[in-house]
Amino acid sequence: MEEKNNKSSRRQFLKKGLAAGAGVVAGGGLIAAYVDKSSAETGEKVKVLTTTGEVMEVDRGHIKLPRVSNEESHKGIPGRKFVMVIDLSKCKNARKCVEACQKGHNLPKSQEFMKVYLMQDSEKAAPYWFPKPCFHCDNPLCVSVCPVGATYKRSDGIVLIDNERCIGCKFCMTGCPYSTRVFAWKHYKEFEIDKEPYSPEASSPGKEGTVSKCDFCPDLIRVGKVPYCVSACPMGVIYFGDIDEDTVTNGTETFQFSELIRDRAGYRHLEVLGTRPCVYYLPPVERQFPVESGFNGLEDNVKNRFNNTQFVKNLKK
Repeated sequence: MEEKNNKSSRRQFLKKGLAAGAGVVAGGGLIAAYVDKSSAETGEKVKVLTTTGEVMEVDRGHIKLPRVSNEESHKGIPGRKFVMVIDLSKCKNARKCVEACQKGHNLPKSQEFMKVYLMQDSEKAAPYWFPKPCFHCDNPLCVSVCPVGATYKRSDGIVLIDNERCIGCKFCMTGCPYSTRVFAWKHYKEFEIDKEPYSPEASSPGKEGTVSKCDFCPDLIRVGKVPYCVSACPMGVIYFGDIDEDTVTNGTETFQFSELIRDRAGYRHLEVLGTRPCVYYLPPVERQFPVESGFNGLEDNVKNRFNNTQFVKNLKK
């Protein structure tokens, strides 16, 4: 794709996302609407987008994300159908996606919405790193088994959990064939955030005795930003976009979704299950990093997760 078309496509994608947030376009755009300079500074600079697709840098403490009502969060963003693409050839298990997700969703280290696995499809095949979020299936088994309607799928493709309705029965956890859900066994007071008014879109940890999971960061999407995992990845592994608009971006590169999937032989994990995930993978061919580099700098409790893999067993021989 030509560079000019690339930039134009990305700008249109971002502008469409920004327009989805109430009050974003009016009143001077994202900066004027969602930056509160009266709040305390954190010293951490982050990039935000204006309605023209330009990038500006502000202190994280000044950013205020919009809070939509519980009713609005059930409807989804009109005219959108979100999709994620993960390029396995680029992943080196840097785990920045995991850390950014935990920070953005106020999660303790013991809870991970985004997980990274070491995969080896057969004994003779090469191993590779495999990031796994919730797949936001078009035929979600978790939704069909929930007895109280706490987990639901929106018109924009996102599957969310209403913690105020969740009774902690774990039917959705057993119904999900991808094991992407997390149960809150205890209350973490240090991770409490203001939840008034409550919204399933708010980046907050689940209440004790309830289930939570990756939510595609709908509070960020409403203001034209990509999910935390996408912007945090230093290798540009994760792309996010609108399948109907046929555009995905990792914040640096932008592609036509259909061309990317066709040209790179994209696939969906465990397609045979019939769940129709909204997450696609690009095969780990011509990998940019050796698998061994994924162990560098890992904490022992994380590194020990991979001890039973064939790759690590071979290393220890």
